[in-house]
Amino acid sequence: MHSTLAHPALLRDQNLIASQWRPAQSEARLPVSNPAQDTVFAHVPDSGAADARAAADAAHAAFPAWSGRPAPERARFLKRWHAEILRHQEDLARLISAEQGKPLAESRGEVLYGASYVEWFAEEANRIRGDILNAAVPGRRMMVLKEPVGVVAAITPWNFPLAMIARKIAPALAAGCTVVAKPAEDTPLTALALAYLAQQAGLPAGVLNLVTASRRNTPAVVDAWLADSRVRKITFTGSTPVGKHLARESADTLKKLSLELGGNAPFIVFDDADLDAAVEGLMASKFRNGGQTCVCPNRIYVQAGAHDEFVARLVKRVAALRVGPATEEGSQIGPMINARAVDKIDRHVRDAVERGARVETGGQRMRAADGPHYYAPTVLSGATPAMALSCEETFGPVAPVFRFTSEEEVIGHANDTPFGLAAYFYSSDTRRIWRVAQALETGIVGINEGAIASEAAPFGGVKESGYGREGSSYGLDDYLHTKYLCQGQLG
Repeated sequence: MHSTLAHPALLRDQNLIASQWRPAQSEARLPVSNPAQDTVFAHVPDSGAADARAAADAAHAAFPAWSGRPAPERARFLKRWHAEILRHQEDLARLISAEQGKPLAESRGEVLYGASYVEWFAEEANRIRGDILNAAVPGRRMMVLKEPVGVVAAITPWNFPLAMIARKIAPALAAGCTVVAKPAEDTPLTALALAYLAQQAGLPAGVLNLVTASRRNTPAVVDAWLADSRVRKITFTGSTPVGKHLARESADTLKKLSLELGGNAPFIVFDDADLDAAVEGLMASKFRNGGQTCVCPNRIYVQAGAHDEFVARLVKRVAALRVGPATEEGSQIGPMINARAVDKIDRHVRDAVERGARVETGGQRMRAADGPHYYAPTVLSGATPAMALSCEETFGPVAPVFRFTSEEEVIGHANDTPFGLAAYFYSSDTRRIWRVAQALETGIVGINEGAIASEAAPFGGVKESGYGREGSSYGLDDYLHTKYLCQGQLG
């Protein structure tokens, strides 16, 4: 990996605690594999509770000075960090592709996407403001201040190893919080590189601390932060069961929580939709990162009058997708993250076929020249609610198509899930657009649009998809307390 980077120092193999690069106290090591080849190419610390506590100690010690800095100073740091990310964007993209597997073109896009959050929150830092309230009593002044919540613990997933941690750390630092962070076991190198660049940008010691851990040791790391009353907020992106655990275990210290959890996004195409636009929107939303995103459509509902034509056009596009490793020019679908992911995808497809679905294209494992973790981009027709893929996130390049008749019917199906992160629909009827947008029980709705994420927009769900928002001014509010001041005897 060193030989492929213009700046080999980005490949870090230790934790960052109090501005020092350290091994785990146990000296245990965690292997990092390339999912395309399923081969180990790096090692990082396999940290435990002692390392987590050391990180919290450093963040707690750094909080008074960092929170006391004027917002323009924090903003200037974030802008320097943003410049460092852009200066190293090619190396960062290579790290993402090496440990996560997505095609290099997508990794380059992720670097820019993640950097956009750093830039956005650098600007938002200067817009944190309170209020002066009208006092009902003479001689009294009433004010509202916004203050940082304190030490924030950020826990991130493997599917977007740069973007997910950037959109948690950037608002925390902008608000004046200090951070302890743990990236996913499968993709720690990108987060470590990002922390290194923050250090290069001049971040004071202890403001950002990052520890890595295996799936076995992660509970010990996270539980140490959950039990620590100095850690005042948890921000987590991942599965709903883990999110529920965090909510339960943080209750004793009443931490503030931002939870971006599982999804089961519907994608609805009405008879009056522009079918070419709908197919393009589905390709963008479903097959990005090989379908390994929390907002990718998991259930595609097409009205009966448009169903056959839509499926035909979709199959043509999906069958033409090029599968291969990130290093192969023109790859559009890379490997899945690991063997467990491929097993789940295959189980969903086999279950659907056994229950009457038809494979229109794909439908099988692939073994590319360099590794085993590939699955063919797949379109299934004849999907029904009885199939596992209708109620479980497949998290892969599989597009099951359900046929529906009426608007009322499809709204019922779309909302028949405990999750509520994202939904998409295509229609040219203005009245229907407003009816459906209001009826869908999700935190995000794409209307005639498949690419919905933006640093300027609030990202998050409802129901068992979690609570709290990331991005936008709403996302910054999640790192701030509201303090009311009442001063009397001024008459």
